[in-house]
Amino acid sequence: MSVDGSSPVLLDGDEWKAHVRNFKHSAFRLEVHQVYTMPTEAETLGGFLAGEPKPEGFNATWHQTIRGHAAAGRTMTRVKLVRSPLTDYSRYLFEWAIPGNVEAGEDYRIVNVTERDIGLPNQDFWMFDETTVVHLNYRHDGTQINRELVHSPDLSQYLAWRDAALESSIPFSDYRA
Repeated sequence: MSVDGSSPVLLDGDEWKAHVRNFKHSAFRLEVHQVYTMPTEAETLGGFLAGEPKPEGFNATWHQTIRGHAAAGRTMTRVKLVRSPLTDYSRYLFEWAIPGNVEAGEDYRIVNVTERDIGLPNQDFWMFDETTVVHLNYRHDGTQINRELVHSPDLSQYLAWRDAALESSIPFSDYRA
C-alpha cells in the first residue's frame, strides 16, 4: 500500500519508457545514492575498474534519447549528490557515463554533501513536466527494487526539493575541473 492507502502503481518496461519518452517540457532526476547495482552496467563497470578503455558507442541509446529531447526543446536535468571519497561507482559515472550525457544535452549537476545537509530526501525520483513524480526505490546495496508512480504527489514539496538541489549544485564540468 502507498502512503495514501492506495495500491502502488509500479512502472516497468514500456510503461516506464513512455514516461521517459513522452514528457512534454522537462524531466528532472534527483540521484541520491552513492552506488547503484545495475545488472546492465556490471560488465562495463568491471571494465572500468580493470582499467579498460571505454567501449565504442557506450550509452549510445541513452544519448540518442537525450539528443531527441534537446532537439525538440525539452530539458533533461539531473542532480547527483556525492560524498567524498567518491565510490568506485561514482568514479565510473564521472569518467564514462556523465560526460556523454552532458555532450548529448543533459544538464547534469553535482552537489557535494560530504559535510552538509541541504534538506533533500534520501529518495531518488524523476519529476516529469512538474506534474508527475516517479520514485526509484533501491536496496541498501544499490539494487533497484522498483519504480513507483506517486499518487497525488505534493508537487510543491518536489519542486522545492528540485529548486534546493539546483541552487546548491554546480554543473558537472565545473565539478570535474
